[in-house]
Amino acid sequence: MGKATITFRLDTDKREALDAIADVTDRDRSHVLNEAIDAYLDAHRWQIEHIKKGLRQAQAGRFASDKEVAGAFARWRR
Repeated sequence: MGKATITFRLDTDKREALDAIADVTDRDRSHVLNEAIDAYLDAHRWQIEHIKKGLRQAQAGRFASDKEVAGAFARWRR
């Protein structure tokens, strides 16, 4: 896998927090940033895939029944 250099602005307090994490974990800033970006991409890929799955189900006419919706709300209220 190739590597590319990018530049972006970061609030000073975030940079300090990032550097503190890098120091405690004995890693460099680039490693910590790559780990953070991997986690961000994984989360968003997961969300996008589930949204697409829901859209495919909706387009196929597959919706939750009233009973299933009521059950979900009951679990959330606990």
